[in-house]
Amino acid sequence: MTWRAPEIDRKPEPYLGDERTMLDGWLDYQRETLLLKCAGLTAEQLKIPSVEPSGLTLLGLVRHLAMVERWWFRVRAAGEDLGDLYCTEDSPDGDLDDVADADAERDFAVYAAEVTAARAAVAGLSLDHTFVRRRRDGSADEMNVRWAYVHMIEEYARHNGHADLIRERIDGVTGD
Repeated sequence: MTWRAPEIDRKPEPYLGDERTMLDGWLDYQRETLLLKCAGLTAEQLKIPSVEPSGLTLLGLVRHLAMVERWWFRVRAAGEDLGDLYCTEDSPDGDLDDVADADAERDFAVYAAEVTAARAAVAGLSLDHTFVRRRRDGSADEMNVRWAYVHMIEEYARHNGHADLIRERIDGVTGD
């Protein structure tokens, strides 16, 4: 039997709630939108690139967003000492680039596990909890968990736009 990306029943974004409820709700809506763009596609279809010369794929986006969930919520905000999921010194963009031989079913499981772990990592942290992001050039920025949430909502929204175009190219499916 051919594996297909699971179907998703996306819940609507929240209309009422305190700040944390709104941030969690909107981030979950964006997470589910990514999965909705992939739903029902085979592993081979998930590896079809958007348009030349770009190599951007839906599977690459799932892998990238798993990595970003880990990076901002677990490593940065919660201070967990974790390695990278897909990127190496030889392939610094391995999450997006190294999909030809990737196992889509496994990568979807990794994504789900990273979302669950990211939620748990910040659940007990105040939105005002601060952390430091160190840059490669030696500079650093102090930011808070609130910033990480807003950034992640923006990150997903941008990539979900990409996902919408890639999905349309694959089988003509469009929608929000």
